[in-house]
Amino acid sequence: MFAVIKTGGRQYRVVPDDVLEIGKIAGDVGSIVQLGDVLVLGGETPVLGLPTVAGATVAAEVLQHKRGPKVISFKKRRRKNSKRKRGYRDEITVLRITEILADNAKPTIGPRPKKVKAAPVPDEDDED
Repeated sequence: MFAVIKTGGRQYRVVPDDVLEIGKIAGDVGSIVQLGDVLVLGGETPVLGLPTVAGATVAAEVLQHKRGPKVISFKKRRRKNSKRKRGYRDEITVLRITEILADNAKPTIGPRPKKVKAAPVPDEDDED
């Protein structure tokens, strides 16, 4: 099953366990957020929304908030001794799609547990 969602003025085709970068949305890292603008629910019998599918949401886990690459806007007017340089970085949220829900269902899958790094085991040869 897949869904087409709309967020931040863009549309994304998603399936469960997809990881995607979207414009920044509210939500703490590790929490589950619901994206409500579902345009299409696909599968055996696709459902098209007018403009959105009623009662359909997509649940996603927030993995990270970060900033995108720097974009530089440089403008120069030749022979006029005039130039302007500006730069910016977009705020990005990284999501993992956990499940696609229909008929006003609530998310059943919670956030994944974080991996714990194992402590290094001291070698027996280092007892000198």
